[in-house]
Amino acid sequence: MAQNENSRVQGWFRETKKYEKPSKARALWQILNTMVPFLALWAVILWLHHSGQPYLLILPFIIVAGLFMIRLFIIFHDCTHGSFFASATANRVLGTLLGILTFTPFADWRKAHSIHHANTANLDKRGVGDIWTLTLEEYQAASPSTRFWYRVYRNPIVLFFLVPPILFFILQRFPSGKFEQKTLLNLHITNVGIAVVAIALGFLGGWDLVYLVELPMFYLASVIGVWLFYVQHQFDPGYWQRDEQWQAHDAAMLGSSHYKLPKVLQWISGNIGLHHIHHLRPHIPNYNLERCYRATPELQLANPLTFRTSFASLNLHLWDEKNQTLIGFRTARQRLRGLAPRLSLS
Repeated sequence: MAQNENSRVQGWFRETKKYEKPSKARALWQILNTMVPFLALWAVILWLHHSGQPYLLILPFIIVAGLFMIRLFIIFHDCTHGSFFASATANRVLGTLLGILTFTPFADWRKAHSIHHANTANLDKRGVGDIWTLTLEEYQAASPSTRFWYRVYRNPIVLFFLVPPILFFILQRFPSGKFEQKTLLNLHITNVGIAVVAIALGFLGGWDLVYLVELPMFYLASVIGVWLFYVQHQFDPGYWQRDEQWQAHDAAMLGSSHYKLPKVLQWISGNIGLHHIHHLRPHIPNYNLERCYRATPELQLANPLTFRTSFASLNLHLWDEKNQTLIGFRTARQRLRGLAPRLSLS
């Protein structure tokens, strides 16, 4: 980056730091306007269930409550960054409680997510808190079994409908990698809390409240959550670099998307579509992201992803280092055929 350009970037980047300051009023208001509707939806669901109403009448309320669980997860996410409240204790306590509701252990997820932020778009530091992404050359050199499982993993049905429940319901019940005693204790608290909520629901209205209401509710939230995470870093052209060329600023601005959603969905998802800003300044709480975006022209990207255009990301599977873009299996097959005509990519 040229010196003048570097100075200009440093100038507007410094200006964005003020948005990192948490607001207790905004934080409490966000808790209120999220938890009250969420609990009200649960109250309606319980009333309809006790009244013997058909499941199809209850289902719309489950779906809407699932959307509010996404918003709860965004608050949880801010707590792991220590950005939602000024108090570290308040972030830890609220994050742990929301972790119970969202099936996600606060301390363990905070550790993995910090690694994700430190290594986003770094080809030499993949594997923690990200979507499994191979380069074109790695895919070419991989064994047939690795290529097979990679294609299975990248299948939208698997990635968005099977991976989320496996991740949230099973894998997150156990520690990931090396852990400290505090991390393990927090994991146990989360697991016990999940069990207590399930037992309470069982006593309130029977176990069908667990497997017909709570689990489907969070299943929906987890599917949408994984989709949001996917399009935040898997888009055309994208940005990936080897460690020696990797730049944090470029990883944020070029390797993290601006997912421009309709206002209702932007509200539900806690402004997380402004993901380039989030990676540029991870300590900006979600309720300040829109303010930062509006006040900083340099963050107003010319070609954001829209709800409609984002689905093209489903056809992107491999990073082409030579051409610096994500490509699909079909394009990969064509490019590799020119390099190695006899290579089978099936």
